[in-house]
Amino acid sequence: MITILKTNITVKDICEGFVYNDYEGKGLFGLAGKLTIQPEYQRNYIYASDGGKREMAVIESVLKGYPIGLIYFNKASENKLEVLDGQQRITSLGRFVTDKFAVKDENGMEQYFGGMAKDKKDKILETKLLIYECEGTESQIKEWFKTINIAGVPLVPQELLNAIYSGPFVTLGKEEFSNSQNSNIQKWSAYIKGSANRQAFFERALDWVSKGNIDDYMSSHRNDKNINELKKYFNSVIDWISSVFIDVESEMQGLEWGRLYEQYHKKSYDPKKVSAEVRKLYGDPYIKNRKGIFEFILGGSVDTKLLEVRIFDEATKKSVYATQTAKAEKKGVSNCSHCAIGHDANKAKIWSLSDMDADHVSAWSKGGKSDIKNCEMLCKTHNRAKGNR
Repeated sequence: MITILKTNITVKDICEGFVYNDYEGKGLFGLAGKLTIQPEYQRNYIYASDGGKREMAVIESVLKGYPIGLIYFNKASENKLEVLDGQQRITSLGRFVTDKFAVKDENGMEQYFGGMAKDKKDKILETKLLIYECEGTESQIKEWFKTINIAGVPLVPQELLNAIYSGPFVTLGKEEFSNSQNSNIQKWSAYIKGSANRQAFFERALDWVSKGNIDDYMSSHRNDKNINELKKYFNSVIDWISSVFIDVESEMQGLEWGRLYEQYHKKSYDPKKVSAEVRKLYGDPYIKNRKGIFEFILGGSVDTKLLEVRIFDEATKKSVYATQTAKAEKKGVSNCSHCAIGHDANKAKIWSLSDMDADHVSAWSKGGKSDIKNCEMLCKTHNRAKGNR
């Protein structure tokens, strides 16, 4: 790959003909249309998030004369360049020069570019940038894009995959799932953790439809001119969740809904009964893992391990052990009630506390509480063999 260092390109040059798409949240063009700021393999603009601290830092660095790092362009053709690395910084400069945001001056007052003193404007516009212009094959450019990361915000795995498999499929996918203005984002966010800008929804859609094989799926669909299958499957999962669980709870966000859909979507559920069960379990003080409630219900309310039902504390175990052991020794039988009624060598064995586990006399799933009145100590073998704990 050929690289040439350019030191004569100024902020003014970069911002000539700058176009920013407010709807999609990305910089589009600069250098009088010669430069594509966000080619399809680039991630979305994220410096405006978190109150815009990072985009303001770029402008403040330029005003103070600090370098903002190397920028890499890919020479796509004789008169066309693409930003390979540095699109966040370039978009920050373009957005500021076109009055999209303000920075604070030395007195703490907000100041837009249009209202700045001429000397400050000139300082920004005349700042020269250090730019490497690269030229190579597509695979070389993509590999280089994966290795350089000097903008300060690491690429997430999906952003790297978008770069590797750039093409019409990724472009369409990002338009649907990486657009923060999409009216469906609020609904999706109830079940999926992350942001559109960092590709959370696009990644989850791909993960669900590919059953976890995102890389292979993107490779085989790279040149597709539509994303119909992706959208249909994603919406099927979302619609299924909202039809089964009519109440939205914060613990639903980030669950393995793709796996749960595949496992349970062919079963029928009564949404009203499901809602009542959710409310009942949310009100149970012995449940430690509320995130497990949804899979517990989908599976027929059988696997209590999903709920991490609160166990007996050490003081309770010791107290019950002491009482059971004293009674057993007096009767000449084992302090494990199951061993005591058996016919083997353990019929009269007194187990140590460390060889026993606490168990609910009346199972939690049948209304039993985790208190001293409902606690018994069993040898570990019998406790693990006992059903419906």
